[in-house]
Amino acid sequence: MFNPEEKIKKIEKTLHVLSENEKNCQLCPRSCKVNRIKGKGGFCKTGNKAIIAHYGLHFGEEPPLSGYYDFYSQALHDKGKGSGTIFFTGCNLKCVFCQNYQISWEMRGKEVTDDELADIMLSIQNKNALNINLVSPTHLIIPILRALKIAYAKGLSIPVIYNSNGYESPYVIKNLDGIIDIYLPDLKYFDSTTSKKFSHASDYFKIASGVIKEMYYQVGELKFNKNGIATKGLIIRHLILPGYIKETFKILEWISRNFPKKIWLSIMSQYKPCFKASGSIARKLNKKEYESVIAKVEELGFENVFIQSESFEDGEHLVPDFTKEEPFPWSKKQED
Repeated sequence: MFNPEEKIKKIEKTLHVLSENEKNCQLCPRSCKVNRIKGKGGFCKTGNKAIIAHYGLHFGEEPPLSGYYDFYSQALHDKGKGSGTIFFTGCNLKCVFCQNYQISWEMRGKEVTDDELADIMLSIQNKNALNINLVSPTHLIIPILRALKIAYAKGLSIPVIYNSNGYESPYVIKNLDGIIDIYLPDLKYFDSTTSKKFSHASDYFKIASGVIKEMYYQVGELKFNKNGIATKGLIIRHLILPGYIKETFKILEWISRNFPKKIWLSIMSQYKPCFKASGSIARKLNKKEYESVIAKVEELGFENVFIQSESFEDGEHLVPDFTKEEPFPWSKKQED
């Protein structure tokens, strides 16, 4: 049963533990040790206030998170109201092919106070959002927690999603136990040479694999309400990179060895070369590559898998444009 007082107590405890990172930031594996209070710096280029690029109802997440949206008929099915996404500016990973490069690299966004962020969360809830979806929260977790504390005191009651690139401080994630309801991490790379090449993080798999195990320990397998909407649990995402299918196989094999077959996976085909993508990844994924990955998923016996094969049928990839007031036009239609 949801208990806001208990959430607030856990947030207060975690803020006490993490507060020293404002002056000596080690919130992620980069461990830049910058003073966030004095200004914006470190790898993520952010200070001690949240910076938001966009917020609102979003229908592009996995169905149990955003509702059952049919992109062809533009109809929202069942009880879905959309995921209440908040896209934070900056990133601690900065992949060279990032489709959100306008906010992760170019830092588009607006700085907000803790009270303003709390009010945004409540306004999203008032639009009947299914959850509060924190997109790229890692580097801004302290102001996010401060805002969550305010929001819970004012009536926030929907699940909170931690939508992450997987490159997290194990210490920080352990301290989020009991605060985060749904973890939505990426597991991007297996080989250190690949993660160094594309994200300057040779230790990515070592870090992300341990962090995802901790996330699973905290929330377990995905749980649903009577309408089929997720209320708690873990979904592991993996974006397939063109030309790196064997690495995807290694990731799937690792998941198979370390989690139950009923773990929820999201295997994404939406890769499109963006920003600094070049060489071997300067092309879209082809259907044959994606089908080989799905065959591997079936071979390993996974029971719960979200797939994106429809993206090959219409030839479109859902890449947002954060230079526009509404980066996700399909979401705007549903809000209207």
